[in-house]
Amino acid sequence: MMGMTITEKILAAHAGRETVRPGENIWCDIDVLMTHDICGPGTIGIFQEHFGKDAKVWDPEKVVIIPDHYIFTADAKSHRNIDLLREFVRKQGIGHYYDPDFIPPGLEGMPTPYADAAKTAFAGVCHVALPQHGHTRPGEILLGTDSHTCTAGAFGEFATGIGNTDAGFVMGTGKLWLKVPESMKFAFHGEMPPYLMAKDIILHIIGEITTDGATYRAMEFVGEAISALNVEERCTICNMAIEAGGKNGIIAPDKVVTDYVQARTDKPFKTCASDDDATYYKAYEFDAAKLEPTVAQPHSPDNRALARELKDVSIDRSYIGSCTGGKTTDFVAAATVLAGRKVAIDTFIVPATTEVDRDLDRVRVGEKTLRQVFLDAGCKVGPASCAACLGGPEDTFGRANDPINVVSTTNRNFPGRMGHKGAGVFLASPLTAAASAVTGHITDPREVMALDEPIGRAS
Repeated sequence: MMGMTITEKILAAHAGRETVRPGENIWCDIDVLMTHDICGPGTIGIFQEHFGKDAKVWDPEKVVIIPDHYIFTADAKSHRNIDLLREFVRKQGIGHYYDPDFIPPGLEGMPTPYADAAKTAFAGVCHVALPQHGHTRPGEILLGTDSHTCTAGAFGEFATGIGNTDAGFVMGTGKLWLKVPESMKFAFHGEMPPYLMAKDIILHIIGEITTDGATYRAMEFVGEAISALNVEERCTICNMAIEAGGKNGIIAPDKVVTDYVQARTDKPFKTCASDDDATYYKAYEFDAAKLEPTVAQPHSPDNRALARELKDVSIDRSYIGSCTGGKTTDFVAAATVLAGRKVAIDTFIVPATTEVDRDLDRVRVGEKTLRQVFLDAGCKVGPASCAACLGGPEDTFGRANDPINVVSTTNRNFPGRMGHKGAGVFLASPLTAAASAVTGHITDPREVMALDEPIGRAS
């Protein structure tokens, strides 16, 4: 019997099969379905249309709903979306719902402090909140109505984005018809220099294979440089698999991952890894030590350049946040650059989740907390949410309303992605975004400071 990749093994297990091969269509049992305030109402509408107005979801414990994209806005239509989610959650008895103003079913009308204590805590951006709240586990299938659901592949599971129609079907049945993707292997050998981050790795890959180079294929990341990354950095890499057209990104789980998961959930899981004789569509090998800080120029994630090649490009804003670049590790890196310095341009710090926001006051760089470092540097700190990453309503925090140049730790730089269609969005690592904030132009972090110690490598 020929060997299988980790992606093929997970899909086979969920189809009740011993083996599967790329190109096969199989029915799979789904472990977790996630939706949010943009796609949730559409998914619910399709579910109710086809299964009935009073139908129950297949398993309320396996449905996770996270309002995150437009929750901090005065926009009435956005509020209506969240109202629909709250109504559905109450009716279905869904416990995994993260909203700052929601009281679980049965506790409405109770006096404070009981009602306040019973509120489900707001989580933040779904792709970072899911692992923080124990919803990502090795060996499982996680589907979400958001293309960046592939982030969870960092936990050794098959995670991918689906549309509202598919999600409505999963909501009613717990199953989905999936095509087994071919797998591509990306090996990074050696030790990463301290001036590089996971964002540089994935931008290098996308620049190498283009935005359609992995269309409907599993992108598997291996090698010593990958194994040395903490969970948050692995998430950054898998998050942007979709920017190369990937069906999913995935990294085989190790002790770093299993320790993280077991600290957040007591649900059992089963790890697996690719066989040595597994077949890949294509395999790439890189020397991590030879990579340099990388930037994706407007208006595509594969418009690759080295940061040092763009020093003549002036910028108006630096944006450090999103599911890709708003994690604690990202802010530790940015603070390492900004400590004792002042930003030369408007610089926004937007935590991905409320847990990360709390870390701004718990984690220190030198003698100061992350928040103190950022405020002293002249940065503006916003609430945990997707915020300007998707543009959103006009009052979304940090949204670009003018055709400015922005260096950003987000994952997409399409026209209009962060507001004005004429804005130039340069994707970069938190180190590069912070260095550029200090100088006012695209800057290789090595030019701003000597990075003698590894940045954000803790597990």
